[in-house]
Amino acid sequence: MATSTDRTQEIQKLHELIKNIDYGMFTTVDDDGSLHSYPMSKSGDINSEATLWFFTYAGSHKVTEIEHHEQVNVSFSSPEQQRYVSISGTSQLVKDRNKMRELWKPELQTWFPKGLDEPDIALLKVNINQVNYWDSTSSFKPQTISF
Repeated sequence: MATSTDRTQEIQKLHELIKNIDYGMFTTVDDDGSLHSYPMSKSGDINSEATLWFFTYAGSHKVTEIEHHEQVNVSFSSPEQQRYVSISGTSQLVKDRNKMRELWKPELQTWFPKGLDEPDIALLKVNINQVNYWDSTSSFKPQTISF
C-alpha cells in the first residue's frame, strides 16, 4: 500500500503532467457499450483526494451515461511537449453550489452564459483510479500511477 508521502508525490506528478493542458477528452460508456468522448475544460487542480472536476449541464447525455456506467476516461495531450496522459476513474454528478463557486472561472461563460445562475448547471467529479502517461522524458515508455 502506498504511503501518504507516495500518494502526495503521485498527485504532484499528475498535476505537473496536465497543469498547462486545460482541455481533455472526457469519455463515457453508453448503455449499448459504445464509447462517447466530449471535449471538457478541467476546473481547478487535482486535489489531495485525487479528483478532477468539470462543469456540465445536469440534463446532458453524458450525465445519463455516468448514472448507468460510472467508469470514465479523461485524456490530455500536449503534442508540442510530446506528453500524453490517460486518466481512468469513476464519475458522479455533484450539485454542490459552494463547490461550483469555488471552481468557477470566467472562461466557462462561453458554455454557461448565465454563469452559476444557469438552472441546470452541475459538476462532474472524477475519482482517479489510474493514470497512464507517455512523455519525451520517459522515451515513450508508458508510465503508470495508481491511486
